[in-house]
Amino acid sequence: MPTPDFIIDLRAAIGTAPLWLSGVTAVVLRGEEVLLIRRSDNGMLAPVSGILEPSEEPAVGAIREVYEEAGIVAEVESLAWVHVMDPVVYGNGDRAQYLDLVFRCRYVSGEPQPLDGEATEVMWRRLDDLDDLESDDHRERIRVAALREPATRFER
Repeated sequence: MPTPDFIIDLRAAIGTAPLWLSGVTAVVLRGEEVLLIRRSDNGMLAPVSGILEPSEEPAVGAIREVYEEAGIVAEVESLAWVHVMDPVVYGNGDRAQYLDLVFRCRYVSGEPQPLDGEATEVMWRRLDDLDDLESDDHRERIRVAALREPATRFER
């Protein structure tokens, strides 16, 4: 996945020191289906996700990521889950940890297609057919968003 310019600038100043970053996951639902991408960096299936740009509103960032990665117009319905992900160490030694905001989104229009190089494939998948997703965490993000609970889930 391409590294945003603002992170490249930060890395020039701090090296591989840990970065605390805000990320979004957009769980786009269309009936009993969810939008998935096959990531170009590792070949695994996952919902659309990404890093927020400085000053970007989280819901706006989620919708931007969906359009940039998958060519789909979506609308945020609600914030489904707020959680802190485990620390990550990338192959080049960079360290980061993410506050992930999971949004339940509604499909509006468009045909799924990989647009920005972050995905090699984009597809609709039935909610009961998610065994080959990248991780249990991604399955949980989809599960929580698909529940349509009236309140956001916060980890405590």
